[in-house]
Parts: sequence; structure tokens; C-alpha cells
Amino acid sequence: MKLALSLHEITRRDRSRVGGKGFALAEMQRSGMQVPEALCISTDAYQDYLSSTGLREQMHMELYRKPFDEMRWEEIWDTALRIRNMFIKTPMHSRLQEQLRTLLAPRFSERPVSVRSSAPGEDTSKTSFAGLHESFVNIRGLNSILDHVRLVWASLWSDRALLYRQELGLDVEKSTMAVVVQEMVLGERSGVAFGMSPIHEGQSVIEAVFGLNQGLVDGTLEPDRWILDRNSGRILSHHAALREKILVPVPQGVRLESLPRKLHNRAPLRNSDVNEIYGLVMNAEAIFGSPQDVEWTYSREILHALQSRPITTKAPSSEDQRPWYLSLHRSFDNLRSLRTQIETELIPRMEKEAHELSLMDLSALPDSALAQEIRRRRQIHNTWIKIYWHDCIPFAHGMRLFGKIYNDIMKPEDPFQFMTLLRSPDMVSVRRNQMLEELSGLIREDPGNKACILAGNQDACKPEVKQLLERIMDQFGDLAWENGRLGQDPGRLLRLVLQMPSRAANGNDLKAQQPRELDEAFLSRFEEGQQPYALELLDLARASYRLRDDDNIFMGKIEGQILAAVAEANRRIAERPVTDSKIPETDDLLRAVRSEASFQTPNRKAEPSVSKGGFSLKSRQILGQPAGPGMAVGKARVVLDASDLFSFQSGEILVCDAVDPAMTFVVPLASGIVERRGGMLIHGAIIAREYGIPCVTGVPDAVNQIRTGDFITVDGYLGIVIIGEASL
Repeated sequence: MKLALSLHEITRRDRSRVGGKGFALAEMQRSGMQVPEALCISTDAYQDYLSSTGLREQMHMELYRKPFDEMRWEEIWDTALRIRNMFIKTPMHSRLQEQLRTLLAPRFSERPVSVRSSAPGEDTSKTSFAGLHESFVNIRGLNSILDHVRLVWASLWSDRALLYRQELGLDVEKSTMAVVVQEMVLGERSGVAFGMSPIHEGQSVIEAVFGLNQGLVDGTLEPDRWILDRNSGRILSHHAALREKILVPVPQGVRLESLPRKLHNRAPLRNSDVNEIYGLVMNAEAIFGSPQDVEWTYSREILHALQSRPITTKAPSSEDQRPWYLSLHRSFDNLRSLRTQIETELIPRMEKEAHELSLMDLSALPDSALAQEIRRRRQIHNTWIKIYWHDCIPFAHGMRLFGKIYNDIMKPEDPFQFMTLLRSPDMVSVRRNQMLEELSGLIREDPGNKACILAGNQDACKPEVKQLLERIMDQFGDLAWENGRLGQDPGRLLRLVLQMPSRAANGNDLKAQQPRELDEAFLSRFEEGQQPYALELLDLARASYRLRDDDNIFMGKIEGQILAAVAEANRRIAERPVTDSKIPETDDLLRAVRSEASFQTPNRKAEPSVSKGGFSLKSRQILGQPAGPGMAVGKARVVLDASDLFSFQSGEILVCDAVDPAMTFVVPLASGIVERRGGMLIHGAIIAREYGIPCVTGVPDAVNQIRTGDFITVDGYLGIVIIGEASL
């Protein structure tokens, strides 16, 4: 077992031990290229770390809570975060640590380094993992180097890397990781070069920025771009970037600063530099036998090759979701821009469009116009779905980015402790529930109000009750849920509201105040100059948390307007005389209604438990993802359609496919939540944590294994649901 190899020691036989990046650096150095000194920590060290710490068994348990190919991306992110926290909190065995220190000290004890991933199997023409695994720049000191080696190892299990492996059909358990510790070249000008353009096979592309390369690679900085003729190297065009920022080294990593004004109108490369880089990338192609993507930097006018990987020329298929998974991870600056766009443009537009649709008198439209209106509303909804996936879902990464930074700094026992700092009473669904609780209090205060509600005559209630109900219906009555709207039958909602206890009474007290001690502990870890960044990062994460919930509410208002038009069409069809029951297939109104069938969720009932030989087989314990801490014991209420929802009783445990935004008015009544869908970032998990309700998500057979009335225990710490009698 050899824990580390220098570049000159690496042979072709070592490729599987040092990974694609380490092997490529060794080959380039052998060919005479200017390559910074590096030491490759082999996969043997990684395997030693897992075995000596017991992490292998812990990771196996996390990865196989349920079949890996059945996990949604939210669940995979949860799993990845738990695994990453294991690596952060688990130091290397002292023996392994001393061995690596001995190997690293002669070269890098006093010099800044880059710590880069080099997974076997990555950087090939068929399985490019570019950008999936972590790399860190300007790392100083042996302790910090070893800490970052563990972070690179952990990135093998990031959600992006796991999703990629899932798409490619790779065996997750056989994954391993080598790490390149490379002398840090503090380049004044840096970039990447593509020997063959991914867009045009007859061209090469060179991109460059002032300062360090990391700003270009992670998308923070826009590069200057040169297009070259691939055969001759002749410059065909030059696109000048808006040059305002530069990434520079600082004692604790790197920092984005203003580019000196004298460089604003100066390209990072001269024509002679472009020609030299073109020669470098073509030399790399000759060495490896295929077009290469080469990362480079100029330091004191000397061109250094930092890494080289094959270009994946095959365009991804429409079914290949890997590019979308990558797009979910956004930089801080990108998230800041997304937030402004969502808060100031998208949500106001969505609210305005839903409101304008609600003002239309559908009953006054002739059949043909109503049919056209149904189609138009469907098109509007489809447009918003695309916007939701393109902008709203990626903005949820604000929570993930904060969680990663928080865990790296604080190293908490609970990898989801950071969620406690993000809870917000300002979420739309929480404000709606507060209005419902206020309504419940008004009804309980006056026996006459309660009597008129039970009699189904809310018009006879006191004026303050009617006024508050009107406000609730005005703001939330159009929300879509299943195949109806929340306001279609206010009486059912009011009968449910009668059961609502005060938050103090049911123990689900919403914590309006943020835990100041956690805020202060996190912020205290930043130097004074970094405090504004830390505060903005926290504020951005809170907005991400809130909007992850709110945007679903606003989408529900658009969906509700489709259902309103479909309901009007169904009313007309149902009222036609019996003699007209054989409606021709060409009936435009009927076809419009039928085209919306996919929009409506069919009622589903729980499948019976399997019976063999007269015995009923039913799991006593089922496993999911812990999503809301706490323990709850009570009777289950399986909610599959609207009728189940309005039968909900206070103190029951909500069991469902997924908690839709329009459903959350029953959450204050629930003592626990169990969902088929999984993830800490899904709507049900977020609202459960707001109310301090134990929650388990990602339980595939929840609605089949559990029946209404079953006595169940929900363990929100471990992600376990026990069916049958149990005690806490």
C-alpha cells in the first residue's frame, strides 16, 4: 500500500490509484510541460481512512435507507449532507495522519497549495465529472491541507456526484477518491483552453480572466473569449468581457475584489499569449490522443499547465438530467441576483396574473370562448412551470450553500442544525394558518358562532367572523388542491377550523423569534471584515427557505384558475338535457375539459396489505428520511383526496403522498407527518419544522402500509415509522 506518489513516480499502472487528474499531470510533466509540483494522495489512503474510522458502515446505512434508484434529488441531497458531515467531524486515524504529514511536510509545510479531486474514472471521454467534485485553492499549513483532503473525499458523495452516478448507472459502492495536493501558482492571468470547441469541431476556444482561475471555473467571472481555427491556430474572433472584478489570494482562501481601473480596457492575453496557449492545448492532445480541456495560468510571464481532461464531445440526450443537476448549484452572486428577480419580478407577476384571471366572469363566456380560455390558462400555467424549474428551484440552493458553510465552520452534531436559523413566521402558508387560528378563536368565543357553523349556515355568524372568512377566501380561496379549489366549499373548511386548538395547547408553538445564540455563534466565527458577507449569506438563506414554500402557494393560485374554468365547463356539460348526452367528439368544450384530465389528480386509495395463506403481511417498521425532529404517537389519517383531508381530526398523524401547499391548513391539527416524497427542502418538511411537528419523508409505501386509524409512532430523529402499539 502506497499512500502518496509524486508526479515523477506515477506510471500507467498507477492510474487507478491516483485518478485521471493525477495521471494527466504526471504525463504532462514527463513531456516537458511546465507543471507545478504535486503529490498525489492515492485511493489507498482514502480506503484506509474509511476502514480505520468506521465510516464505511455509517455511509452504507445512509445510502441504503431506501433503494438508491428510488431516491428523489431532495433525498439524495439530504443523504449527501449527512455523509459530508461525517467526514467533517471524523478526523483521520493518528497513524494515517502522521504518515501523510511525513510525506507532505518536505514539500508543502510552508507553501500555499491547491487541493484537488482526482477520482478514478473521472476525466475520461465517456464519464466527465468536471465540476462535480471539490477543489480548494490557496490552502496553507499541514493541518488545513489534511482537513481539505477530507472535504475532497467527502465530495465523492455530494448530491451532484451521486446523481451523476445514478444517471450513468455506475456502482456507487465501488466509488473511490484520490487527491492531488499541488503547489499553488499565484497567476496574474488564468483560464481554460478547449482544443476542440464543444460547439464547432473545426474551432478551438481559449477563455481568460485576470487573477486566479477559480473565478472563471465557478462562473463568478465572465472571461474574455478567443475563437481560433483548430487546424492553424489563426484567431477568428475575440469577445471582450466586462472586466470589473478579479479573484485574488488572501490568508484564508480567495476573495473577489475590484479589478484595477487600468486593466478594465485591457485584454488578459496578447496575441502571442493566445498562440502559446494554443500550442499548449495541442501538445496535450498529442500526449493523450484526444482533444483536451486544459486549465492554465501565467505567473511572471511563464505559462503553467494546471490540469488537463478529455473533452466530452457527445451532446447529452434529452433524458440526461446531469446538466440540470449541475445547474442547481449556484454561486453566492448568482443566488443574490435570483432572489431579486424572484421577489421583485416573478412573484408580483404571478400574483397579478392570478388576480386578473380571477376577475374574469367565466359564466358569461360562450362555450367556444370558455374552451379557448381553458387552453389559454393551461398555457399560462405551463409557462410558469418552466419559470419555476428554471429560477425558483435553483434558488433553493441558497439554503444548501448556507448549510454547507455553516457545517464547515460550526461542525454541529446535527447536520441540519442550520435549518433552525432559517425558520420564518413570514411564510405565506404560515400567515394563512395564523388567520385560520384567529378565526377559530372568534368562533370558540361565541357559542352562537359555533352553532351556525355546525348548522352549515355561516351567513348567520357574527360580522367579525364573516369579515375574516371573506379575507381568507379572498387571499387563499383560489388555491388549487387535488381536483378542486380551497374556497369551493367554505363550510368544510370552517368545520375543520372548529378543531384548531391554540398553538400553546397542542404543543406546536411557532417560534417567531430566531435562536439568537445560534446566530451569534455563527457570526462570531467571521472576522470583522467578513461580517457583512456572513450577514448577507444568512439573510439570503432565510429568503431561500421562505420562497421555497411561498412560490408553491403562488403557483397554486395559477392552478386554481385552471380549475375554476374547468369547473364552469363541467357545470354546463352536467346541465345539458339527457337528449344531448351523446355529445359529439368534436364538441370543443368537452375536448377542452378532457385535455385537462392530466392536470387533475385521480383519487387513490390505499392498497390492501398482502395476504398469504390466511396471514396478513404488514411491515411493523418502515424507514424514511428524518425531516422534522421529535417523536409523535397517535392515530394515522391517510389523506389521498379532499374528502380525507376534511375528515382530519385534531391530534392525528398526517400520512400522505406529499403535503401540497393548499393542504397545510391541517398541519396545526397534526401531531406528526409521514410523506411518500422525501427531502428536508420539500414543502411538508419545511412547514412541519415551522410548527415543531415530527416529520418523516421519503417513505415509499407509506399510504399503502398505513391505514386510517392505525396507531403509529413517528420518529423524526431517525426517520422511522412504527406501525402498531408503541410507547415513547
